[in-house]
Formats: sequence, structure tokens, C-alpha cells
Amino acid sequence: MKSKDLAKTVREDVVRMAFLSKGSHVGSALSIVDILAVLYSDIINVNKNNYEEVNRDRFILSKGHAGSALYATLARLGFFDSSLLDYHYANGSKLSGHVSHKGLPGIEVSTGSLGHGISMATGFALNAKLSCQDYRVYVIIGDGECDEGSVWEACAFAVHHKLDNLTVIVDNNKIQAMGKCDDVMKMSPYEEKFKSFGLDVISVDGHNHEELKAAFLKKTSGAPKCIVANTIKGYGVSFMENNLTWHYRNPSEEDYNNALIEIRGEK
Repeated sequence: MKSKDLAKTVREDVVRMAFLSKGSHVGSALSIVDILAVLYSDIINVNKNNYEEVNRDRFILSKGHAGSALYATLARLGFFDSSLLDYHYANGSKLSGHVSHKGLPGIEVSTGSLGHGISMATGFALNAKLSCQDYRVYVIIGDGECDEGSVWEACAFAVHHKLDNLTVIVDNNKIQAMGKCDDVMKMSPYEEKFKSFGLDVISVDGHNHEELKAAFLKKTSGAPKCIVANTIKGYGVSFMENNLTWHYRNPSEEDYNNALIEIRGEK
């Protein structure tokens, strides 16, 4: 499936999942849809047929609260039945609010404790080097997540061990749980921070598929790669964009219908 078609379908899924489940984090999920669409359509060597192979690429969603976007992406690519998406957050469902790997093909690890996913990603990348495997490791972290010291410890570790098989993608949507990132704890500009740790840094429009693809494919100078993806929280639904409320709020029926009209380009 082409990345833009996948992104449109997943964006609809994310809004529907939030509406049906009365769950939260729809804004956080919408900001990474395009990143996931490009990654899974054009870049990563993992699919419904090879996800158990030792030499497959690995992906970790460190900002695990945005799990609906990953669930929907994998379902639409055939890793598991898309009918499961309607049971996101439901009691007994495999699709928990934060990403869970239990019983779900294509999900490497359960995440949600911020700062942990990137640390696990560096471990996977080091294992590839030590075991002479050529798989790559990709991890999405949030800009708010960069407040966690473990993020920077992981970066120092990755640079020290020359993990050029690791790509860190920062979802720079500029809003975290308690407000604007720069108001809660100013860590920007992220490009300078990651460069200072020795990563090879590329800054892109996180909703531009061509820019994302070029950044993923760009060769590094032997260091881990960091893609700072400048995104919009709630992207694709105008009344959710750049609005902290949608970190917590779930769509009403009216919200849901209006969101679908925008996503489908009917407005």
C-alpha cells in the first residue's frame, strides 16, 4: 500500500478507535501517522510474513500512549485482523491503551513508560552488531519524552558503541501532557541537543512523505541517525490540531463525523 493511502486509512482508524473506546491520546497518535506510513510502506524490512525472522528490522514505539496509530498501521498491512481495532481499550482486548506486544504480531515490546523504549532500541541495535546481523532498529520518541534523562543516556550509549544501525525519530509536535513542551521544560532546539551527543541529525516536515523517505534513506557517517520530525499534534483534523485537550479528550459522535469529513477530503 502506498504511504499516503495508508496514512489516510490509519488516520480514520485512529479517530474511530478513540470514538468507540472513549479512549484518550488521539492527538498524539495523529501526529505520528505519516511517519509510520512512510516507515512501513517504504523503509523497514518487516512484514506480515517475516516478523519472526531473526534478521528482520525492529521498530519500537517508545511513546507508547500513541499506540492506536501503530495498531492500525499493522492491522492495515495484514499483521492481524483489522476487526480487532474496534476493541481498542476494551476489557480483555489485546489492544491495550499503551502498546502491548502480548499476542500481537509485529509489536516487539510493550511500551508506555517514557524513556524506556529508546533504551531498549539501543540494546537491540547493539545485539545486531555483536551477533553480526544486519538488521536495523527504528524508534519513535516524543518531544516531551526528551525530558527523561534516560533518553540522553541511551544516546550517549548509542554513539559510544557506534550504532549506525539505529534511527531515532523525534515526534516534535511541541505539546506534552501538561502543556507546551517549551513551557514545561524547554529542551528545544532538539537538533542541537542530539548533535551535541554525536548523532547524525536531520530535520524534516514530519507530514511530508517525500522528506521523511529521503531522511530515512540518507546514509550516515557511522553514527546513529536522529530524524527530528516537525509535526502537528492532532494533524489532519483541524479542531484537534495544536490543541492540548485532545491529549485527553475522546471524540463525540459529532466530532467523529466531522473528523471523517476532513480526513476524507469532503470538506
